[in-house]
Amino acid sequence: MAVEKPEEYIKFMTGKMIEIIDTPQEARKEKRKQAKAAREPWLTRWFGMGGLGVMQLIRSKPREEG
Repeated sequence: MAVEKPEEYIKFMTGKMIEIIDTPQEARKEKRKQAKAAREPWLTRWFGMGGLGVMQLIRSKPREEG
C-alpha cells in the first residue's frame, strides 16, 4: 500500500487496531486456526513440488535392516 500522507497511514492503522480490538478473542483464534489449516505444507512452500516429490521418493524406498 503506497501512502502519500502520514495522516492517512495513521488513520488506516488506527482503524485496523480498533477492528482487531472489537472482535472477540474466540473469533480471532478461530480465524487464526482457519488460516493455519489453509496453508500449504512447509515442504511445498519452501521447495515447491520438486521438494515434495523428493520427500515422497525417500519415504517410499524400503529401509535396509542391518
